Amino acid sequence: MKKQIATEKAPAAIGPYSQAIDAGSFVFISGQIPVNPENGEIPEGIKAQTAQSLANVKSILAEAGLTVDNVVKTTVFLSDMANFVPMNEVYAEVFTSPFPARSAVAVRELPKQVLVEIEVIAVR
Repeated sequence: MKKQIATEKAPAAIGPYSQAIDAGSFVFISGQIPVNPENGEIPEGIKAQTAQSLANVKSILAEAGLTVDNVVKTTVFLSDMANFVPMNEVYAEVFTSPFPARSAVAVRELPKQVLVEIEVIAVR
């Protein structure tokens, strides 16, 4: 059984997908780009964009009754691998040991020409 999770404290889904799905023991959060849900703006620079993407993730986790401590896997999509180090600096401020498993990949392009998108899997 699956249940949709949605909050106004993160950008609304703009297509045929959910912000997140609660699948019992696991919560799957769709990739979050750095759109500020209050004003629709996208901050400049990889550090600010990473922080906003993670803020969106945290808002969805909170809606599910979870925190970043429940995250077991992340996938980070970067528009340029040159942004890996500064992204990682911000990421390390949010997640603590034991860190979630993670993949980080460079992709050709991301929605709205953002620099980063982050998806997570959390466990109850």
